[in-house]
Amino acid sequence: MPIENAPSLNTQSSDAGAAAGDAVVASGIWQVHALGERRAIKALSAQLASLKDSARTWDLSQVTSIDHIGAQLFWNAWGKKRPADLILAPRQEELFKRIEESSKAAAPSQAKRNNFVIKLGLMILSFFEHMKGFIKLIGQVVQDLGRFLRHPISGPWREISANIYHAGFQALGITALVGFLIGIVLSYLSAQQLRAYGGDTFLVNLLGMSVIRELGPLLAAILVAGRSGSSITAQLGVMRVTEELDAMLVMGISHGYRLIMPKVLALAISMPLLVVWTDSMALIGGMIAAKIELGLSVRYFIQKLPDAVPLANYYIGLLKGCAFGMLIALVSCHFGLRIKPNTESLGIGTTTSVVTAITVVILADAVFAIIFSGVGF
Repeated sequence: MPIENAPSLNTQSSDAGAAAGDAVVASGIWQVHALGERRAIKALSAQLASLKDSARTWDLSQVTSIDHIGAQLFWNAWGKKRPADLILAPRQEELFKRIEESSKAAAPSQAKRNNFVIKLGLMILSFFEHMKGFIKLIGQVVQDLGRFLRHPISGPWREISANIYHAGFQALGITALVGFLIGIVLSYLSAQQLRAYGGDTFLVNLLGMSVIRELGPLLAAILVAGRSGSSITAQLGVMRVTEELDAMLVMGISHGYRLIMPKVLALAISMPLLVVWTDSMALIGGMIAAKIELGLSVRYFIQKLPDAVPLANYYIGLLKGCAFGMLIALVSCHFGLRIKPNTESLGIGTTTSVVTAITVVILADAVFAIIFSGVGF
């Protein structure tokens, strides 16, 4: 059934002749209900596009009514800019003015997305913004530690104990499993190479130094960053979403003293213990693989280990564990407090926190390797 006052286009020759072009006169109702289905809109768009080059004047004053959809058809046909001669009814001016302003606003954003230099600049600014916030967080933790040392009785002991349990005790299973398997793999592969050169007895030196000094602390830190770091960020993020953090500020409870400092202290205490646990499991796995592959007895392995690995490496491993634990807690809390009150930001913040924490741990391990390059050998 035909629609009354359907949209139509008529061309009229101008008085100046064909060289000046024709005038396009639009009439009817140019609203979504009158434009019809998608096929009809495509036909009108094609007709408008064909008239663009030949038309010098566009007259929309005879249009009965027009909405944003109809106006957008004209705007797209004009190449997203006003024609040189455009006749509009007074009520149509505001509509086309809004469309023109929105097109101007969209153009810079498109150029911004396509501009590599601007993207790089924004990334650098974001990095320094995160660095500034991270340094402020460290300063806040130092102040809270001073307050805790001055008044230890009223300190957040329950929070510290709970975080040690969650970040330390509950991580014993996964760190033991991974450490044991890494010890087996490292011992088995090293034994195959050492056997070719007759250096079977040096397996204790290789396994002891690599596990106690490097792999033990690094494995424990990566596992804790993925397990406890994500948990810390998600916990603070959920508190932001549910407005618990705002409620704490209203009640005069410091975020740093009750939430951040206990987590930093808990990981600083539990991480060295997890390092010792991971080292032990990795060495046990290495001893089993050495017994099967090279026939080295467990007794020989235990007797040779203290001489093969100087005590300084053990202390370096513990120091790494403590430093890695504090870094993981600080990075996780930093991203947790920056989460916006929506679920999308919660997911992105948690993922970014884990990736950043692992990256920071590996960078810190490289710094430790450079600083202690001449110690413990």
